[in-house]
Amino acid sequence: MTITIVGLGYVGLSLSALLSSKNKVYGIDIDKNKIDKINKRISPIKDKYIEEYFKEKELNLEAHLDYKEAFIESDFIIISTPTNYDDINNTFDTKSVESIINNIVELNIHPTIIIKSTIPVGFTESMKEKYNYDKIFFSPEFLREGNALYDNLYPNRIVIGTTTKEGKVFARLLKESALKKNIPVKYMTSTEAEATKLFANTYLALRISFFNELDTYAELKGLNTKSIIDAVCLDKRIGNYYNNPSFGYGGYCLPKDTKQLLSNYHEVPENIIEAVVKSNDTRKEHIANEIVKRKPKVVGVYRLIMKTNSDNFRTSAIIGVIEKLQDKNVNIMIYEPMYPTNTFNGFEIVHDLKLFAETCDIILVNRVDHKLDEYKDKIYTRDIFIRD
Repeated sequence: MTITIVGLGYVGLSLSALLSSKNKVYGIDIDKNKIDKINKRISPIKDKYIEEYFKEKELNLEAHLDYKEAFIESDFIIISTPTNYDDINNTFDTKSVESIINNIVELNIHPTIIIKSTIPVGFTESMKEKYNYDKIFFSPEFLREGNALYDNLYPNRIVIGTTTKEGKVFARLLKESALKKNIPVKYMTSTEAEATKLFANTYLALRISFFNELDTYAELKGLNTKSIIDAVCLDKRIGNYYNNPSFGYGGYCLPKDTKQLLSNYHEVPENIIEAVVKSNDTRKEHIANEIVKRKPKVVGVYRLIMKTNSDNFRTSAIIGVIEKLQDKNVNIMIYEPMYPTNTFNGFEIVHDLKLFAETCDIILVNRVDHKLDEYKDKIYTRDIFIRD
């Protein structure tokens, strides 16, 4: 098969690496630096398996800025462009996805279009109707940043938003390129698949929020968070996983997906979905209040990244805490060796860890790093299990 993947972020790039092991793949992106790196088999994102695939595998992969030739040759065109949440209109910004669909239709070609970008419930059907084009379906991804290719190689399920032969062929392509055997495949409508994506991510956000609120209670009541979580999670129905407290859920997916699901609940009774969205802000406010109680002269923020081994700063939970502290006029210094400039939100970024640690009264750490072992008496964290 010949496949074009538009948008080479962690979703598109991992799919490109996966599918180009057995198919001809064109990768399309607007970032020339990213295109050049991919063609030299240098991963533009931090992902161990993508880096290894680029070094060790013979991949039939070409990256380009221009899409026309690739579109004309392709059997499948996968759209994996960003869909940021628009807080004014209370919905995802899907302009990039629709623009690509429009470009395909204008070329008067008829490939199967697969949307991987996260979209509102009902979006795919609206595109099929607007462009009078039936060969479009949604297939959600369930990937972790930093482990995106691994999660494509060993998926716990494949969801296909159609029951057509094209959908079954696409599922076969994913299964053939994966390393895991006996992967469950669920076929449904695209609208059901869109809902599946948002409900799955909102449940993950709910679980994070639950253990964060457990931790808030234990902290304020002088109880041992770890003891409580350990005992709660011995119940097999709950399970001892995804239960490490943090400063809130962050990253590119969970904050926007929970808001989009809440927006899709318009005129539908609910309590939990709204609570998940509000809980994340409440947790960050609590963290900021606990810092202010200690009356520090300088608060150090250790890393802006979303999580351990990430290179992504988008919607990181700690950034939300910084904004809360900024509202409270707290003096902040940030240590982030990967940030491209020397300031963030008006605060100084330093690259000398010793200078940073010795200048700050408190060091705010979302995920504990052993580089800070000698400064542990200054650390404020809610990382109970030193993982995740």
